[in-house]
Amino acid sequence: MSNFESIAAKVRAGQRIDADEALFLFNSTDLLAIGELAALANERKNGKNVFFNVNRHINPTNICVNRCAFCAFSRTPGDDGAYTLALDDVCRKARQAEEEGATEVHIVGGLHPDLPFEHYERVLTAIRQTAPSLHIKAFTAVEIDYFGRISGLAIEQVFERLKAAGLGSMPGGGAEILVEEVRHRICPEKISGARWLEIIRLAHQAGLKTNATMLYGHVESPADRVRHMELLRDLQDRTGGFQAFIPLAFQPENSDLKLDIKGTSGLDDLKTLAVARIFLDNFNHIKAYWVMLGEKIAQVALAFGVNDLDGTVVEEKIGHDAGARSPQALTKEGIIRMIGKAGRTPVERDTLYRPIASFP
Repeated sequence: MSNFESIAAKVRAGQRIDADEALFLFNSTDLLAIGELAALANERKNGKNVFFNVNRHINPTNICVNRCAFCAFSRTPGDDGAYTLALDDVCRKARQAEEEGATEVHIVGGLHPDLPFEHYERVLTAIRQTAPSLHIKAFTAVEIDYFGRISGLAIEQVFERLKAAGLGSMPGGGAEILVEEVRHRICPEKISGARWLEIIRLAHQAGLKTNATMLYGHVESPADRVRHMELLRDLQDRTGGFQAFIPLAFQPENSDLKLDIKGTSGLDDLKTLAVARIFLDNFNHIKAYWVMLGEKIAQVALAFGVNDLDGTVVEEKIGHDAGARSPQALTKEGIIRMIGKAGRTPVERDTLYRPIASFP
């Protein structure tokens, strides 16, 4: 039987807690005690440093063959608001990002029914030629699986060709909740949780670092969240290829997944981040994605085990289409201020968490 003192003793000793103990923490109402344990676990790994990067999001298309119930971003051809960026527009955005000091471009989009795999190779090649200093973090496991299907290539070959074209790493999207019963309710058309894990395993095998996300606050239970994180922790034990874990708060406002909820609470957000920091002992970084959490909760999360605030972002579409009320972008100076006022040391990083500059 789990109890808080036995869990706390494990965390203080640097020992791994199990799934039942993580579930106990989710069901506990002692948020501050959980936060204290998470802060200890984080400080052991990262000291007082909080990372951010100067990056830019580019979403090349919102046209998608899938229509996941929770997603407010995707469109079918001919829908109001459906778009596909021309290659010149993608390059213009990348060039602007480089000129403004970005070190990373983050690219995810819909599964377009008419674009061949070669189009995505051309996108990477064009960005690399236009803005050669940018690291290209692109394509979720869902997109990679789709590329394999439309090209007839094995996933290993897909990665080989994308790396040759300029792919440097992958984001962690498309994971949603890896528990199949939940997945069938919120995104039945999407690849299975097992397939998502397999694609990511192959990415790590190909030498690509990735992140991992979890979409929470919809129909899942605390036990589903723990199982999701347990699957990630097991894969990380085998590959070591995950960089950061990013819980994503469900945005219900414009979603077709009609639930009698008004979004996650600040308490739930902080507890989820804190439990993740305690449970995912083999992940170096826990990220508070300010776009979906809002700036203030993201800032408070720095006292609950979080050590990364993502970046400047610029023109975020997916979360805002769903109803996120945060700004479209933050300035570098604004992020440094947020971190500093929380009593932490801001550290600008590149995509692979190599420090660029520290701002004591």
